[in-house]
Amino acid sequence: MSTVTLIILLAALAAMAGLVIAPSVRQGRKGDLPVRSLPSEAREQYAARWAGLQERFVDSPGWALREADRLLGALAVDRGYPAESEEKRMDALSVRHPEEINGYRRLHAMAARVNDNETAEAATERMREALVAARPLFEQLVRAQPHDERPLPPPVTRQRDRRQGRIPRQRLGPAADH
Repeated sequence: MSTVTLIILLAALAAMAGLVIAPSVRQGRKGDLPVRSLPSEAREQYAARWAGLQERFVDSPGWALREADRLLGALAVDRGYPAESEEKRMDALSVRHPEEINGYRRLHAMAARVNDNETAEAATERMREALVAARPLFEQLVRAQPHDERPLPPPVTRQRDRRQGRIPRQRLGPAADH
């Protein structure tokens, strides 16, 4: 067998192996998750709940931190990220939001170990920093996306030009006399 024939045969085998392996790899990609639309009312409710927990942080930082963790998790699930485990949800979020995910991980880890009796100033400051670090991901998820419901713009009504019986054209520059 010549070298050229051997190379062609190996290339064909590699191509066939790629065709067999590619579909299974593609099915496992977290970036292929469909992002669900979120109605404007739901976005407003999430934003109001986030604002409320930020206000309560002063009086109850531990509660606010745990609530922020739950709220962010619920928002991610509503947007279509995996609900079956926090690990899978965080992995999927990290694909689409690689820069914001570390703030959420920090918030989640701190919320898991925070104690309501923990009132030391240093601990409160760490909790505040974790809450602030998670906000960019919250803002990304709650922000209106192109596929979200949007109110339809009011219908454009044009008056007919009575002299010519047609809708006048919009002029983009100085009128040219013809």
